[in-house]
Amino acid sequence: MKFLKIALLIVVLPLMTASSADHKFYVSTTNIEYVPQKQSLQIITKIFIDDIEDVLQKRYDSSISIATTKETKRDAAFLKKYILQKLQININGKPAKLNYLGRDYDIDVVNAYIEITGVKKLKSIEVKDEILMDLFEEQQNIIHIKTPNLRRSLILDKDNPKDMLNFD
Repeated sequence: MKFLKIALLIVVLPLMTASSADHKFYVSTTNIEYVPQKQSLQIITKIFIDDIEDVLQKRYDSSISIATTKETKRDAAFLKKYILQKLQININGKPAKLNYLGRDYDIDVVNAYIEITGVKKLKSIEVKDEILMDLFEEQQNIIHIKTPNLRRSLILDKDNPKDMLNFD
């Protein structure tokens, strides 16, 4: 009888303590590295595929499919367009031209590769990242900035979609 009670407790307790509501965490990560030898900022933005696909379908066309054999050049163009609209960077107080180099897929994440060239000296950087914020209220975009001498991070959300770092 005691064994039966213990066995029942082992089976029932995890079911009782498990959360019935499935809460999803909405986040993207952008790594920005200043490479003085190349006078460039090298940027990798990581976004969950299902989230970016949802926003592209709602914003542009419900048939968009990325990271599958159904993906078309048009779908990839919409991905590029969206990222370049939602990510803005100012270098030393001036808007920077983001050169979209391409993307690849890693399991459930899209990696978008971007470069900013002609950065002789990095005095300040302002990042505005509104990726996925038009679809998910809880979206947070984490920005990691790396220079030869410093590593800093920013957390951007719908209430605060941009922030600035000074290096002087």
